[in-house]
Amino acid sequence: MRHLGPLAILAGLLLVPGLGRAAASRYDVSYLWHASLAQAQARRAAVAKVLGPRVAGELRVISADGGYGVVYLREGDVRGARVTANAHSRLLRRKKLGKAWPVASQAWVFASDSDTGQSAAAAPAPAAEPRQPRSAPAAKARQTAEQAAEQAAAGQSAEHRELEEMLIDRVNMMRRQGRLAPDERTAWSVYDFTTGETLAEINADLELQSASLVKPFLALAYMSEVAKGHLSYDRQARREMTKMIQVSDNNAADWVMRKVGGPAAAARILHEQFGAILPGVEIEEYIPRSGRTYRNRASARDYSRFLLALWRGELPGSDEIKRLMALPKRDRLRTGVPLPRGIQVYSKTGSTSHLCGDMGVITARGPDGKQYSYALVGIIEKQSPARHYLTWLRSRGNVIRYVSYLVYRQVGAIHGFAAR
Repeated sequence: MRHLGPLAILAGLLLVPGLGRAAASRYDVSYLWHASLAQAQARRAAVAKVLGPRVAGELRVISADGGYGVVYLREGDVRGARVTANAHSRLLRRKKLGKAWPVASQAWVFASDSDTGQSAAAAPAPAAEPRQPRSAPAAKARQTAEQAAEQAAAGQSAEHRELEEMLIDRVNMMRRQGRLAPDERTAWSVYDFTTGETLAEINADLELQSASLVKPFLALAYMSEVAKGHLSYDRQARREMTKMIQVSDNNAADWVMRKVGGPAAAARILHEQFGAILPGVEIEEYIPRSGRTYRNRASARDYSRFLLALWRGELPGSDEIKRLMALPKRDRLRTGVPLPRGIQVYSKTGSTSHLCGDMGVITARGPDGKQYSYALVGIIEKQSPARHYLTWLRSRGNVIRYVSYLVYRQVGAIHGFAAR
């Protein structure tokens, strides 16, 4: 499966002047970007069913750089597109269908002739993500999300299929062992920068609490404003950004948000300029002094696409954000994981009583002297707050560390820098 190329998609989607058939003064509304045409067609059908025939008549599945999107061809101004996207998001979230965001109108390429006027009933709506059951009998009676992901493994490359199936098997094993509770959902993404292939995705589109995982996105919003000349990256900004990323300082994160205009402004910057990369990101609140932030959200695929664009240098301030994420700190991808010396990690953790996560890029050097890099995202979200927070966080962090080691061995076996 090809990962969507952020640079190519951004060239067609970012809300900047001079794009598309009528420049960026005209805007459509988008609902999904995905590497799978079947997933895009299913989402189109589901969105059409929720939003009704008037929207369905102008709802298209479009193709861009090997990926697919769902777009409502309205071609209004940006203000109307925002109003429409917000209204549609409220309706779609009730059905667990994510959100909508405005995109600059383009000379879209339809994925197929049938997608120019497909009826809402033409493709089945995707099943809603099942909540993890509260009791063991219920867990046996219903399929887990990880088991459901196993059904999508057919047709993928051997490496993709092997790693994804192994992760599904290990996650289900940890559920049986009680290392993951019935009310916990997990999401995983592994992307190989060398081959340009997604090696594993489990619940990658599920929008989960972001906790401190949102902080690199805040850095991106700030650096975007610097690139436009609205802010400066002076000594204080560098100090606050360092504290925000290296030691996950919440006051520093709030300082960054205030500088860009607050949570709503940060969300607007990310959606308008990087909507193709970060469609599932929601920034709705400052981080409280207690660190109990539950309203900001994102998906594993959002983090993975961000890491790819960051690694390719396609984002404002890419080099500085990478430097910040590489600063020494404790994480769940390398700290406590039996990885060899010389491994470089660019990471950010996120932790609350509901969430334990980490996302980052791991870089190793092979025996041929070449550098091999891959992105790993691991998130565990708990429906009810953990009663023994530190104990829970340590145990779930160890789950992510275990997966990090498995992924390192698998990717290393593919490229010859580690034995399986």
